[in-house]
Amino acid sequence: MVCFPHAGGGANAYANWARRLPGDIELVAVQLPGRQNRIEEDPASDVGQLVKEIVADLRPALTGPFSFFGHSCGSLLAYEVARALQLQGGPYPTWLFVSAQSTPEVIWAGPKLHDLPEREFHAAVLSLGGFDQEVSADQEVMDELVPVVLADFQLWERHRVATVPSLDCPITALVGESDWRAPLETVEGWSEYTSAPFTTKVFPGGHFYLTEEGNDVPGFVSQTLLGP
Repeated sequence: MVCFPHAGGGANAYANWARRLPGDIELVAVQLPGRQNRIEEDPASDVGQLVKEIVADLRPALTGPFSFFGHSCGSLLAYEVARALQLQGGPYPTWLFVSAQSTPEVIWAGPKLHDLPEREFHAAVLSLGGFDQEVSADQEVMDELVPVVLADFQLWERHRVATVPSLDCPITALVGESDWRAPLETVEGWSEYTSAPFTTKVFPGGHFYLTEEGNDVPGFVSQTLLGP
């Protein structure tokens, strides 16, 4: 299970999944430039180059069946990496999970968060959740984090995603029932991005429903892949 983090997020966003996934599933979390142990690097500014680098880094680990899970902007990255692998003749994932992410058409047609004035962008990011209360209250820490989040929104809100050729693997879209950023009706178009089955799963909560108590997202993912 290869996991791609949300805007501004790092690999540790999936740290607790390693303890919650069954032994049959090995966790691989992608660490992007500009965060955590790669904090000295500039955030990615070119999707094509980022995808090329991730594909090269992942290939040694893709020796058996694998699936992708992306949250928020990480869903778009997971899709592009899956598409690149398929176009190169494989291997490609047996399943793609897109979480809390509207389809690219909705993103392109709607208002762009990265165009907001700095204070409004900051407020919008906080309203999505995902930051610990202690972190969000620390202005100095937020001043370091928000530019990385902004860079990710700029990257993906400006990027055109191709639908052709569609993926050959199933796609499941996961959403929080009260997510204003990616409500259910805006994710159903992901069905056009696969020639395989498409399903949706709604959880209680907002944009970061997967961190809310009682939502066993790793359990749902493992049951989807392995069966009850």
